[in-house]
Amino acid sequence: MCQVEFELACAAVKQLKNPMSDQEKLQLYSLYKQATQGDCNIPEPPTSEVKATAKWEAWNKNKGMSKMDAMRNYVAKVEELKKTEAG
Repeated sequence: MCQVEFELACAAVKQLKNPMSDQEKLQLYSLYKQATQGDCNIPEPPTSEVKATAKWEAWNKNKGMSKMDAMRNYVAKVEELKKTEAG
C-alpha cells in the first residue's frame, strides 16, 4: 500500500455513478481525514450543528489508527463501492 494507491482511490470516488449512503460518505470522510491529518484535532462542535457533529464523531472514532491503516481502509472501501457499482 502506498500513497499513490490512496490518491487513485480518492480520484476514483469522484467517478462513482451510484449515490452513496450518508453512512458510506461519513466512513470515507473519516478515513480520509485520519489518513491525511491523523487523529481528530478540532473541538467537538455544538450538538445543534448536526452535520458537523456527525463528521466530528466519525473522524474521532478513528482515534489512534495509523495514517497507513486509514489509507488501506479507505482504498478497501472504495474498491468495495466500485464492485457494488459494477454489479
